[in-house]
Amino acid sequence: MHSSNHIIKFADDMTVVGLISKNDESAYREEIDHSPLFIDGSPVEIVKSTKFLGVHLAENFTWSLNTTSITKKAQQCLYFLRRLRKAHLPPPILTMFYRGTTESVLSSCITAWFGNCTVSDRKTLQRIVKTAEKIIGVSLPSITDMYTTRCICKANSIVDDRTHPSHTLFILLPSRKRTANTNNQDHMPCPQATNG
Repeated sequence: MHSSNHIIKFADDMTVVGLISKNDESAYREEIDHSPLFIDGSPVEIVKSTKFLGVHLAENFTWSLNTTSITKKAQQCLYFLRRLRKAHLPPPILTMFYRGTTESVLSSCITAWFGNCTVSDRKTLQRIVKTAEKIIGVSLPSITDMYTTRCICKANSIVDDRTHPSHTLFILLPSRKRTANTNNQDHMPCPQATNG
């Protein structure tokens, strides 16, 4: 046991108390013994990452693993887009193929993860879009535009569905173009929904 840590026992509870200096929690973290977690009597395995509904969830709540997976899938789609261009297909057909494959991969569950991506991850995803623009020869919506559009669509579907649990969080303005909230926008549960 680290010299700055002390064990305090009270009734059926035991606590490790220690001095954390210079934001160095390593001595404290070494002392913690994680008890196994049980759900309905079955032990739950602790893993570094998992894939749920096609989205990679990491134990540290970053989205880099998910971005890497999406980038690999999108690169595979770009290969076929290049092959179609070599076959001299017109830009409208190439755009339709891009929207059905690459953009579909890029925007899968985007409202769940894109808002918390790092700038580096966003740039990586935007590079895919830029590459597709060069291949097709037309302007395409940026990854941020895809995210914003889908957030607005999600907000509108919540507003239209009175049974949705988040329905009461949105107040529609008379113009029906934006949603409003009586609270400060920074403290809203869905701040992206009002930026449209």
